[in-house]
Amino acid sequence: MKILVTGAKGMLGQDLCPILEDVGAFVIETDVDTLDITNAEQVNQVLNDIRPDMVIHCAAYTNVDKAEEDLKTAELINVTGTENIAETCGKLGITLVYISTDYVFDGESIEPYTPEDLPNPINNYGATKYEGEEAVRSLCEKYYVVRTSWLYGHHGKNFVETMLALADRNEINVVDDQVGCPTWTVELANGILKLLSKPYGTYHVCGSGFTTWYGFAKEIFAQYNRQAPSPLEGEGWGEGLKPCTTEGFPRPAKRPKFSVMDNGGLCRNWQVALHDYLELRNI
Repeated sequence: MKILVTGAKGMLGQDLCPILEDVGAFVIETDVDTLDITNAEQVNQVLNDIRPDMVIHCAAYTNVDKAEEDLKTAELINVTGTENIAETCGKLGITLVYISTDYVFDGESIEPYTPEDLPNPINNYGATKYEGEEAVRSLCEKYYVVRTSWLYGHHGKNFVETMLALADRNEINVVDDQVGCPTWTVELANGILKLLSKPYGTYHVCGSGFTTWYGFAKEIFAQYNRQAPSPLEGEGWGEGLKPCTTEGFPRPAKRPKFSVMDNGGLCRNWQVALHDYLELRNI
């Protein structure tokens, strides 16, 4: 199978592409330097020339807070760029896999969101990603919309690495009233592979189980201390970790209080995945 990946140099793309190759796919890696998704003519030409069997669309504007002040750029990449990809995939009969987000939901639920639940984004990033979903559904017959959440990986800035960089601080305040599903990029990549034998549609591909950002941080330090004990006698990394409220850690973009998603068993428990991530990190 010939698979074209957009955003191949991103955190997800750098884990996804080798995994696809390991199962025998011929992968064409593209990024903004080789495929500008906001240029409809270029998108049309590249996809017509390559004629992949599938496009996995990872390229996105992902700066949640900056999207509040730069909606124009977020819309250009997440909406217009996705429309360009989806339109050409639809015309050529190419299967499209679109990576979306838990932030399409408003967080008012008390039960894990299912793919059938109605989105209601509360920030610009979530709104543009949902518009991208709708473009895929309207322009393609063969598609998978893949919603994921709280993503981290070895090839980009993420919450795990931020916490470990702050590990020796006397005080680390982390929000304890937002609940979600931490997801390792490798888990997401493997989950995408599982989808390819399933009917087209919308799926949630995220870590099983859930926690708060504070709970996530506690688990990071607990596992890291077991794998890499602190050189300070009687102390461990992350001793200064403290919970706080969303109001105590204000950000430009609103976050859903509860964005837990039902993944239908597509990914492992988030704590197990974190263990493997940290082990690989220390090799």
